[in-house]
Amino acid sequence: MKHPGTTARQASLNEQRHPRRIHYTYVLQSESNPERHYIGPTADLKTRLGEHNRGGCPHTAKYRPWLIKGYFAFQSKEVAQRFERYLKSGSGREFARRHFE
Repeated sequence: MKHPGTTARQASLNEQRHPRRIHYTYVLQSESNPERHYIGPTADLKTRLGEHNRGGCPHTAKYRPWLIKGYFAFQSKEVAQRFERYLKSGSGREFARRHFE
């Protein structure tokens, strides 16, 4: 994003130094218990899946290993977190059930 008083070249250089991060809301499915799902946010899907599968998250350690069932990408961390909360709500669970099963 170009700020007032910033040239296009300065804005481009700033973007190269500080690229926008993509934030994800992901849905995991347990391989050992396929009825078990986990929903969470992250900026690094691969690393986060590894943490779940190593047992680094107490909420998911018992049901390892995990597969990514689906994910949604957002430019904003706040929007990714809001979508996570939605998916954990009653209507969001129904949305996930309809679209991921």
